[in-house]
Parts: sequence; C-alpha cells; structure tokens
Amino acid sequence: MVNLPPLVHRLIELALEEDLGSGDITTEALVDEREGQARIRTKESCVICGLGIAGAVFEKLDSSVQFLSLIEEGSLAESGSYLAELKGPLASLLTGERTALNFLQRMCGVASLSRQFADRAAGRVVILDSRKTVPGWRWLDKMAVRTGGCTNHRMGLYDGVLIKDNHISVCGGITEGVRRARMKIPHGMSIEVEVDSLDGLREALDARVEIIMLDNFSPDKVADAVQITGGSALLEISGGITLDNLEDYIQSGEVDYISTGFMTHSALSKDISMEIM
Repeated sequence: MVNLPPLVHRLIELALEEDLGSGDITTEALVDEREGQARIRTKESCVICGLGIAGAVFEKLDSSVQFLSLIEEGSLAESGSYLAELKGPLASLLTGERTALNFLQRMCGVASLSRQFADRAAGRVVILDSRKTVPGWRWLDKMAVRTGGCTNHRMGLYDGVLIKDNHISVCGGITEGVRRARMKIPHGMSIEVEVDSLDGLREALDARVEIIMLDNFSPDKVADAVQITGGSALLEISGGITLDNLEDYIQSGEVDYISTGFMTHSALSKDISMEIM
C-alpha cells in the first residue's frame, strides 16, 4: 500500500463502509470464489492521479488483490488508455470497483484542471490552490493539484498565518491584527494579510507584512497595487479566478502568486471504468 497519512486511511475505510454496509448483496449472490482479472480504462483524455489510492482501496478490502499501475502519475492519458491491471478474487474486484473509481475519477479531474491552469500560466506566476476542498479530502485534493503542476497554499489553519477580512474586523484593523500576530506566532513565520482596497494595501505595507493578498481586485486595480507595492512585499491575487480570466490577471502586473479555489471546487470527475477480463 502506498504511504498515506492516517486521515486518508480513515477516509478509505469510511468510503468502503458507506458502499458496502452489511455486505455486497449482488456479488455475494452471483459470484463464487474464482480468481479473475480486470483492467481500468479512461474513456476521456485526462491527467492521471490517484492510482495509488485506488490500489489502496483494494488493499484495504482484500490484501490478496494485486494492483499494477500501467501509467505514471501526472502523465496525460488519451481516451481509451488502460491505466491499471488487477488480479484477485472476482468478488473483491467487483465489490471494490465503485469506491476505487470514485477516488480515481475525482483526483484525475482535479489534476486535469490544475494542469490547464499550469499550462496557461506557463511559469509566469505561481498558481496556488485554496482550502476550498471537499471535507475530508484535503490531502487528496491538494495532492491532485500538485500532480497537475500547480502549488499548494496552506494545508490547513495550522501551517500558515493568513489574516482575513473577518480577523481584521474582530481586531479592529490590519495594524492591530498584525501586531497581535507578531506577538504570538513562531519566530520567522511569515504573515499574510488579505486586503480588499488600496487603502488596505497601504496599511498592510506600513505594517511590514511579508505577503499581501489582493482580494477580488480587478486587473486594473491589481496594476495599481503592483505600482504602490514596488516590490516591498509579495503579492497574491485571489477571488473569482478562472481559466477565462487568468490571462487578464497575469497581464495586469508582476505579481508573485495567483490563488484559486476553482481547481478543487469546480473540477469535474473524469469518465473512468473497470472491465473484468
């Protein structure tokens, strides 16, 4: 089994429990103890991600199942390509089919959409994801983003300081929020502040934060922000970024990051199937 964090093992167990319940009534009624083989095939072009997770599903269900990947993670597979071969008890292959494919189809969907963002950015800016992931799927969604060629933002609330609008409201302003953060966070940890106006940008610059998130700025407003900042802080564009407007934001000025939840909250699962041979 691939090396997975405990949370993902629990997620696989939950997914199997959800589907299997008290037992696979159909398979138990129709299938004996024979061994068999199966192949997993994609019915559309996609970036491959999640074969190790699909294999882990079968490993969790029945350790006697052999799962062989036929293509490397991150590769672009054409429609009709075979992705994996399986050998083992036919009952186990049939029972694990849907759960394994559910993981694989979504992860390929996220990786494929992330690849589109990475290709359009073409190295001119770092494309970041967000925490807008399926609950429980954070690790897998972010793995798929990396596989597609983009970069992870914070994994969670525990590994980075990002002072957002509601934090600022509670603290009474950017300056006070930054002051409180600097008193509490580990030495050397960067502070990022979200701003929704040029006045907020100036306040964040005065507070000497390391990263400033320009939230829902228009491309023209981003250009103004780049000029005001003058390289004294890293700039991140966020809010409503899609494939359709990505180029407009890249052209708006020399920013360091563009973050978007679109890669995870709007990815469509890919059409992938398993066939008994």
